[in-house]
Amino acid sequence: MTRPVTLFTAQWADLPFEEVCELAAGWGFDGLEIACKSQHLDVDRALSDEAYLRGRKEILDRHGLGVWALSNHAQGQLVCDDPLDFRHQNIAGSRTWGDGDAEGVRARASEQVKKTAILARKLGAGVVTGFTGSKIWRYVAMYPPVPEEVIDDGYADFARRWNPIMDVFDSEGVRFALEVHPSEIAYDYWTTARTLAAIDRRAAFGLNWDPSHMMWQDVDPANFIVDFADRIYHVDCKDTRIRAKDGRAGRLGSHLPWGSPRRGWDFVSAGQGDVPFEDAFRALAAIGYEGPISIEWEDARMSRLDGAPRALSFVRSLLWDPPHARFDTAFTQD
Repeated sequence: MTRPVTLFTAQWADLPFEEVCELAAGWGFDGLEIACKSQHLDVDRALSDEAYLRGRKEILDRHGLGVWALSNHAQGQLVCDDPLDFRHQNIAGSRTWGDGDAEGVRARASEQVKKTAILARKLGAGVVTGFTGSKIWRYVAMYPPVPEEVIDDGYADFARRWNPIMDVFDSEGVRFALEVHPSEIAYDYWTTARTLAAIDRRAAFGLNWDPSHMMWQDVDPANFIVDFADRIYHVDCKDTRIRAKDGRAGRLGSHLPWGSPRRGWDFVSAGQGDVPFEDAFRALAAIGYEGPISIEWEDARMSRLDGAPRALSFVRSLLWDPPHARFDTAFTQD
């Protein structure tokens, strides 16, 4: 099939970029979904220093790796989150955080996401994956009671902040793919529908399909692909195992660390959990998705050096060739 399989580098940022490239190439990945972290790809430096950007390209070329998508999740998160606090300072970086004034942080983060679109175009990548943040995620429990106009304002705030960002994406010919995820403006089925409506379904704004957080929310990931077929701009393969109900393990995680057997669910290597990947890949084929399939590694109970190639093998097993003729016409009589 034409869909390349890539390795998402966010969980590999402790290693030098060339070492990650060497590992990925050795395992047989087609390329990388590069996280815009200073260790691997510094956005500001790449746009101001031609030698640095050329050096990144040379490393990729040397290992035979392509780039179809960049990720800038951390900067996107800062655009809409409210309040901004110590957690955001930890992910912002000193340039974006500055003096910590909230609106200043949001403005600088917005500029970073815009710059990522420019850098993606320079690298020949058609998609930037990421988060949007959310002014209203903190109200998810809806208690104390939240007036409907507060929720309405949250979606309006998202559209107001992200439409200017999408203007730059349009001008660069690059698309943004939001990872539907708790803490974002779109975190499940209906919030995704409302988010797309809020931004008038403009073509630059779409979705990064990652089924792992859908599973513990009881959202069918294969149906999600079909229902949002025109918005699936990127695919991340991360699996989730739902533990047997014992009357104690809850779906919200109970503030327990990843990998704790007391949690109601946890991330596992692709193919080792409960995501119906075969149904999902059939749905991707049905909608004609031909973009990259990226493997994201977050299994707390398995070494990434074992898990990444194992996940690659599983994903490749699902990339079968489509039929040469449509089923409903293949066996008709002349």
